[in-house]
Parts: sequence; C-alpha cells; structure tokens
Amino acid sequence: MKTKFVGEDENKNEKKQEKMHIAGLKGGERVKVVEASPTEEAPIFEEGKDGAQGTKISERSKRVERVRGKKYIEVKGKIDHEKFYKSSDAVAIAKKTSYSKFEGTLELHLIVKKVGTSVSITLPHQAGKEKKVEIANDETVAKLKDGKIDFDILVATPDMMPKLVPFARLLGPKGLMPNPKNGTLINDPKKVKSFSAATVTLKTEREAPLVHTVIGKTGQVDSELVENLEAIFKAFGGVKQIEKAYIKATMGPSVKVKV
Repeated sequence: MKTKFVGEDENKNEKKQEKMHIAGLKGGERVKVVEASPTEEAPIFEEGKDGAQGTKISERSKRVERVRGKKYIEVKGKIDHEKFYKSSDAVAIAKKTSYSKFEGTLELHLIVKKVGTSVSITLPHQAGKEKKVEIANDETVAKLKDGKIDFDILVATPDMMPKLVPFARLLGPKGLMPNPKNGTLINDPKKVKSFSAATVTLKTEREAPLVHTVIGKTGQVDSELVENLEAIFKAFGGVKQIEKAYIKATMGPSVKVKV
C-alpha cells in the first residue's frame, strides 16, 4: 500500500509549474513569480534582439534638463517675462541682453493662427549682410553650366525660365530658383532692375503655425530694427493673424513683443 503524505500534491504541482516552458526561455530555465509593490510602477522595456531585454523606455523618454550659463541667467533676470513690451522697448532690451562677443542677429519668432500662412514683404531696411542680386541672362546660364553660383538672389522673367529649368536641381535646394511666390519671377522686364534684396517671403513651418525670420543685426540702429519689425507685423495682418511675437539676439533671452 502506497503511503500519501499531506502536501505531496501541492509539491508536485509546484514542480510542474517550475518546469513549465514559456516562449523565449532556454531549456531548463524557470519562471519565478515575484509580487510587485502596489506603490511601485513596473518598468517597461523595449524588446531587444533575439528576445533580449533592450532599452528601458521610461528612462529613454526622460527629458534632459537644459543647463543655462551664468551670463544667460544674469541677463534673463533683467526681463519681465510676464510683460509684453512695445516694439521700441523690446528691440532695446533684446540688444541690451545680447551677451555674444560678436555682432549678433536679431531674430523674430511668431505664432500665427493658421498653418500655411505666407507673405511677401520688402523690408524698409536691409536685414543682415548685403545680398547680391543677379538678373538671369545668357551669362548666368553659362555660369550655371560650370556649377558656379556667385549670387544670393536670382531674378528672372518668364522668357528666361525655360533656360533655367535644366538647373533646377542646382538652384532648387539652395532656394534660388525664381518663382512668383517669393517675388523673384517678374512678368514686367522693366521691374526686374527695381527688385530689392530686402524683399523676403515669410511662411509658417509645414506642420506648425510658427514663423522664424530675422529683422537685422544687433549693431543696427534701433529705429531701423523697429521699422522692420512693424512692417512684418503689418504684412501678417497684426493682431488679427498674430497670436504671439518674440524677439531675441543670437545669444540672449527672448522678449515678448506687443503686436
């Protein structure tokens, strides 16, 4: 007669559970059940190669806190970040809080109401370095055949466009291909020579209502920068289309501007 001890069935069941095969485990490996603390969130891992444990997603997705330098923190303290400054004051503060050793660029960043908004505007004053404008002719075509580009803006009339099309791959990526949207394709040949290098086309990012541009250099007089700033505001329709506006130097904190 076979004697059966109390707890024998439970021991057999435990051994069966320990020998149970689970996909992804090698032969002979056992599964150990551990109770998780109710107050501790279980980490989630991205699957690695051959079933191996990969990157811990919760750690990978953590934002890296940006550390600011002493100079930035010092000048930032001079700005009231709750206040919207009028154009003249905003320009003066942005220039004053620029801490670069070189002549910085004064940037303008807009939040507008619609994605896809685009305007073409001739600024009252040149923003940044002087740009060389070339009117497309047969000499231009000859230079392009040699791959030579010695101009910043290319203006053309419709009759010249067929000659420029073969160089679309050269001009296109550089934003130099004449087109009506940026005002560089002019129907009236008489107006070509009057084209201004200060003419710019501003448009939002592809998937966000954000516009980024330049209104000048920190070394320019305040009045020129203010006039460029207000001309851009007017071109976008002012408060009807612009929700927020900020200006800042290349190395400096942003200043809220009253539109």
